[in-house]
Amino acid sequence: MLLLGIDIGTSFIKACVLDADSGKVITSAKYPEKEAIIISDKPGWAEQSPDIWWQHTVKVIKNLHATNAYNPVDIEAIGIAYQMHGLVVVDKDQHVLRDSIIWCDSRAVSYGEAAFEKIGSQYCLSSLLNSPGNFTAAKLAWVKKNETAVYNKIDKVMLPGDFISMKLTGNISSTASALSEAVLWDFKKNEISQEVLQHFQFDEKYFSPEQNVFSDHGKITTEAAQLLQLKKGIAVTYKVGDQPNNALSLNAFNPGDVAATAGTSGVIYGISDQPVADKFSRVNSFAHVNHTAAEPHIGVLLCINGAGITNKWIRNIAGGTADYDELNNLAKKIPAGSEGLKILPFGNGAERMLQNKTTQAHLININYNRHTAAHIYKAGQEAVAFSFRYGLDIMQENGIKPATIKAGNSNMFLSRVFTEAFVNTTGVPVEIYDTDGSTGAAIGAGIGAGIFKCSREAFINFKPIQIIYPSKKNIYETLYREWKEELEKKLIN
Repeated sequence: MLLLGIDIGTSFIKACVLDADSGKVITSAKYPEKEAIIISDKPGWAEQSPDIWWQHTVKVIKNLHATNAYNPVDIEAIGIAYQMHGLVVVDKDQHVLRDSIIWCDSRAVSYGEAAFEKIGSQYCLSSLLNSPGNFTAAKLAWVKKNETAVYNKIDKVMLPGDFISMKLTGNISSTASALSEAVLWDFKKNEISQEVLQHFQFDEKYFSPEQNVFSDHGKITTEAAQLLQLKKGIAVTYKVGDQPNNALSLNAFNPGDVAATAGTSGVIYGISDQPVADKFSRVNSFAHVNHTAAEPHIGVLLCINGAGITNKWIRNIAGGTADYDELNNLAKKIPAGSEGLKILPFGNGAERMLQNKTTQAHLININYNRHTAAHIYKAGQEAVAFSFRYGLDIMQENGIKPATIKAGNSNMFLSRVFTEAFVNTTGVPVEIYDTDGSTGAAIGAGIGAGIFKCSREAFINFKPIQIIYPSKKNIYETLYREWKEELEKKLIN
């Protein structure tokens, strides 16, 4: 029995076909070949076209089929993971009204801050578990204020994964997890927040009724089935944001479990059974895949906008045509600390853990006679590791204190340079697993379709392929404190 998992990322659409009986991925693919562009017409803006997401989804599924590793009609269910917090708006004919304002766009910060002040910190932190900040609801408020003609045509407001599900099924659905990442979910009342709707004067009809993450979100249409060579009537049975999905892919369901990823953005995601709310909204809390009002499972999320995108920028600027493996091999030859070269990797919009400040990225202590491109490669990866440590300290203030962290064997965790800097700076061992977001989406589809009776059954043979322990904690503690001093100088200015 086969399952299709789709992961709508910022850089790529990834997909895989999983054999539910063996638990093995039969084949996987990503598209486009080069990382997708982010449209930035003004400083702090970041947009992508939902229609292009769909075109890339179609292409990657056809590429999977082209491997001839399976029969497409044997696929029984579809799961979708997606980049969180993006705003997608469509009209009554399900046509996209504007490009999506994606997760790293900073234009709506002031709208969220004004909402936090007007609605009140007590309600926001106790019921929403967040400030409206720069999340989807605030982005919609920006459209309402600045693009009235677009706003007046809106029939439905969605997250990126809701849009891909709509293209497959013609149906638009939502979940508590999705509404919570938009900062529209009242955890105390277990319903869409009337206070947020009233503050922004949003019509509730824009938002689809909430249903379970693991449920039937719609059956594939005849048109989509023909286009994708899939069996008509199979359902999308799982749909959630990429970070809850990354946690699922790593078998992180229970309080105390902690997962990490280092793609375009970097994330540590810890699970709690308590309503965690950071007083400064430096970390954010959302409904996890298995959250219910009766049994709360809250995903506490630290996000660093400038993670893998830092690596990408350095590669584009200093790496020429070298691939990441070549850059990593050169970085290995540079001693810890990059001989004094430091990077602040915050050039991808307002950073939540820095209280939505936009500090921009900085290269510090460059010595023309000493530092080479390899020093920059090393310093960039160390900078991302230091950023994780800065955020993890905030998470520990909020009760998330991991004994180990789980991560997939992908993105920056493929780099031994980065992974060793990460474990030595945080002081926490990392368990590496052979999984990724599309695999998690496929597993989620199997749970949602009842092909797996429970999550435990889906992970019977799940074991780490590697465990990396701290070995240079004292060295990296000193280096981290020096880096933190440089960051704090920028935060003061």
